Amino acid sequence: MKSLRHAATLLGVAAIGAAAVAAVAGAAVILQIARRVVTPAVRVADTEVLAVDTGAQTIELTRTPDTELPGQYGLQTIGTPGYVKLGAVLSTTDDRVRRKLLTQIAPGAQLDRQAVFSGWYYSSPAELHIDYESVLIGTPAGPAPAWFFPAKADAAASTTWVIQVHGRGTTRSETLRAVPVFHAAGMPVLVVSYRNDGDAPRTRGGAYALGAAEWQDVDAALTYALRHGAEKVVLMGWSMGGAIALQTVVSTTNREAIAGVVLESPVVEWRSVLRFQAQISGMRDPLPRLAMDALSMPWSARLSGAEQAIPFDTLDMVARAGELTEPILILHSDDDGFVPSDGSHALAAARPDLVTLSVFTGARHTKLWNYDQTRWVAAITDWLSAQGIIGASAR
Repeated sequence: MKSLRHAATLLGVAAIGAAAVAAVAGAAVILQIARRVVTPAVRVADTEVLAVDTGAQTIELTRTPDTELPGQYGLQTIGTPGYVKLGAVLSTTDDRVRRKLLTQIAPGAQLDRQAVFSGWYYSSPAELHIDYESVLIGTPAGPAPAWFFPAKADAAASTTWVIQVHGRGTTRSETLRAVPVFHAAGMPVLVVSYRNDGDAPRTRGGAYALGAAEWQDVDAALTYALRHGAEKVVLMGWSMGGAIALQTVVSTTNREAIAGVVLESPVVEWRSVLRFQAQISGMRDPLPRLAMDALSMPWSARLSGAEQAIPFDTLDMVARAGELTEPILILHSDDDGFVPSDGSHALAAARPDLVTLSVFTGARHTKLWNYDQTRWVAAITDWLSAQGIIGASAR
């Protein structure tokens, strides 16, 4: 009997130990998932260069929902300097797509096989052939570089500036596509960076706050604009930049200066976005919920690499829709593939008096300009005119 009791005790201790190990392992997985949410990361290769014909100036890539999109795009080849511009789709097979090269590739040049397909079409402001200057904006995180594109000399709307805010895992170059449409409308454009994006200063922890802290850097840009001749400002946010722009709107002391907000493929609230991204990554419930719970509490947020707890309720602008007073234009593709358009539809439904929703299909995430430049430009220009921000002659 003693031996049986002893064995039972050992089994009980072993079971408790196994449960403790499992709990620790589970907690580690949850914290790892949470860490991915707030840790800036470079984009990984999402396609392969299969062939380049320098005579015909064409390129073949592995076929994906992005690489088969019509329009004009960019391709970053890992380890190769420069950014290759891509044009029309010329042909497709089940597993590859052939596109026109818009960047001249010399005979004998080597492009690495691994590549990143991107909506970025311009990698530097010089490519726009519009006058610009590099400026520094004093933010709470330190001096943040920005590009300023002054308005044309005869522009009637030159006292209304546009501030461009890029998305997660990108830099300010992402937003250069939008500069010509606002410049043509007679508006100065300020293309900004923010903490931990690779251009602006890095904070001690180097983590994203998903808009809860980054808005302060955009607010500093808003103050900069007002001190340098702006009377009104239009904020434009791309993807996570949309969340940052919306937090700026509801948090700034300069709110009366905000004439409107333009959102491209925006994050309007984070919970559904993170659940969607977890699902496409193969994660199952309750892991996404537990990871968000971990990020919501100060002690576990710090263990996840965040510098502060992420206030998901504060970042939910559908729930806070009643606090909005500024006109908003949302451009979103219903098959975005990364940030579902549900939040955009919900915000438009909650505030039909303020929100104009321009729905695209087939355009994917932050590639609406690339997919249908004519419609994208018209949607923004018509909205600016409808809000009285520009005159009809500026369209």
